[in-house]
Amino acid sequence: MMASLGHRLVVLAATVMTISSVASQDMVGPVEQVGVDVGVMVGQVVEHHLTGCHLVLITTTQHSHVFSSIIRHMGVSMEAGVVVEAGWVLSQDQVAQDHLLQRLLGEVKTTCRALILDLTTNNRSADIALRLAEVAGLWKTPETRVVVVGGMAGVKDVLLHHSLRNTVHGLYLALHDLTLHTPPRIGSSRLRKALPREGVSERVWVYRRCLYCNNGEADVQYFYQWNSTSFYHLSGFLLNEPRLNDAIIQEVVSLHPEPLQNMMGQKLRVVTLPLFPYMDYSRINDEPGNMVAPKDSLDVRLISTFAAVFNFTYEVIEEPNRSFGNENGGNFTGMIGQLQREESDFCTIVAPTPGRLKVTEFIRGYPADMLVVTSLKPTLLPAHLSLVRPFARNLWFALLASVVTWGLIMWGLQRTWRWVTGGRGLRFSTALLYGWGALLEQPPVNPSVNDSGRLLVGWWLVFCLIITTGFRSSLIAHLTVQGKSSTLDSFQDLLGQGNWRWGSEPWFFNGAALEYFSKHTDPVVQQIYKGMEVLVVKEALRNVLAGGFSFITVQNYITVIITSMYTDANGETPFYISNKGRYILACFGWGLRKGAPFYQRFVQLMSRLEDAGIIQHWTNDVIARRVRENRAAATLDPQAAKGDPTQDDNGEVVLGLNHLQGAFFLLFLGCIIALLMLLGENFIHSLSSPKQHPSRS
Repeated sequence: MMASLGHRLVVLAATVMTISSVASQDMVGPVEQVGVDVGVMVGQVVEHHLTGCHLVLITTTQHSHVFSSIIRHMGVSMEAGVVVEAGWVLSQDQVAQDHLLQRLLGEVKTTCRALILDLTTNNRSADIALRLAEVAGLWKTPETRVVVVGGMAGVKDVLLHHSLRNTVHGLYLALHDLTLHTPPRIGSSRLRKALPREGVSERVWVYRRCLYCNNGEADVQYFYQWNSTSFYHLSGFLLNEPRLNDAIIQEVVSLHPEPLQNMMGQKLRVVTLPLFPYMDYSRINDEPGNMVAPKDSLDVRLISTFAAVFNFTYEVIEEPNRSFGNENGGNFTGMIGQLQREESDFCTIVAPTPGRLKVTEFIRGYPADMLVVTSLKPTLLPAHLSLVRPFARNLWFALLASVVTWGLIMWGLQRTWRWVTGGRGLRFSTALLYGWGALLEQPPVNPSVNDSGRLLVGWWLVFCLIITTGFRSSLIAHLTVQGKSSTLDSFQDLLGQGNWRWGSEPWFFNGAALEYFSKHTDPVVQQIYKGMEVLVVKEALRNVLAGGFSFITVQNYITVIITSMYTDANGETPFYISNKGRYILACFGWGLRKGAPFYQRFVQLMSRLEDAGIIQHWTNDVIARRVRENRAAATLDPQAAKGDPTQDDNGEVVLGLNHLQGAFFLLFLGCIIALLMLLGENFIHSLSSPKQHPSRS
């Protein structure tokens, strides 16, 4: 009758009863009849509204009228379910327990769950069953339908038990304890008024668990009262009171959104760290890990909106180490660790990772910020190289090779002509200098002595015309619009600079960012991670201004700082933020403790805000406001904002010494070479000339 764990719904019906054996050999007693009626009730709920659900029935003994009746009446309509004896499971070793409880409450994709729990044998049955529910992870599935059937004394203890702390839909079918003749001791004044004071009875009192009705805290509310002898035919076990069935169905089966729409002022604990524009705050005192005073930022606006919609209050706590959270043996530190230990309700500015999703819930709040490289703006190329810059390096080499090759061909043709005709020849130096002079538009006298030589000279002059025209136009363009160094837009550009340094802030070396760099298989990313320096943003930007250094961080964060502190009234700044960033995270958002009952409501509201474009609008508005505030409050460093005025190439360009210094350098170089050649010639001449000796007398 009982089958697989793979069904889509689970109903938790916790049946907690303490009934003494009041017997009659000849007829059905009131205790047995109540058990039968409860079985009919649960069976009809399953039949009409939970067909196909993943169903679990937990009991502490098989010798129970309620248990037998539930099994009998559910077996008619139930396709499959799981029966668990709590005491036997808990008596196994840890390995066996883990194996038995694996997916007991369904798989991750299971959308509806239910568990029927029969605890009718003794007073310890509730503790055993609820302990099993805790071990099985009931607290991780807040939408699980919980129906508790038991004695009057266990109403509040069970519905407010720690294992049900996240349960949204909890119902308790309370039968009067046949062994007691005095009212049970109940702490709630409402329960004392609602509980009966007579002895043996066949009535069932129905109570519900409400999450926030006690000023934001969980409490128990009286729901309905039912008398089995008044509303049932004992012989046929037919349900004649539809109102009870409808009430239970409405409370247990329907989604019943009201409890989560109004949290009635419940106080939530929010743990965070500063990362503008997402979160910003000021410390109330110097002690880390205490409450902080939030400032205008994206997450502060979101939290305020959520609090207004769902009617909850909150306190914002700073994570003591300002750590997102790193995993160590399945346990997390930082903000994720606080959620894992259920010390906080949710946190801001986190990214989802496989490890984090095992211990927390995640809400996508905003797109991930792009990782960018901040460097100095591209600088003007050295002016002394302006004469060689019009042509690429390979073109210069090709041109030099062409001059030498043409000179060799010209010299070879003329030498061949001399060998055949016996005419005058041509020296190689003459041919080479003619080719060089023609390229400079100042050729010497035509050295050719035949028609083939003249033809070769003609084609060389055409070649020189094309080359000189191209050089002249390119030179004018380069002198008019000064060339600049290449921008640093990627990690590969940083590695290609040579003798270059880079770094980031300390917060960058924990959480998902650290996991990305430390586990990435790309050699480029590994080299960047290996050479990363750790320093605060002000020190990093000073190093960038000094040159040879780049700062790696997220785009929105660094944009606010540079626009506020390092940009003048004309929008000029010495820094360059790369256009080709790298997304190292899928998205940013909020992390919630596992099993938080308000998780689905938060997801829906966050999705609506994003789809409406409000989150993006708030992001831009927060950044613009902060920039205006910073520029109004801070003193801008004019030198840092302007940078080097010699690097400004805007406006009218008048050629000066700075532009044409390459020509003077070339002239000096030619003079030095000529001087060296003169020294060489004199030295060679002195070696080759005969020495003059004075005559001897």
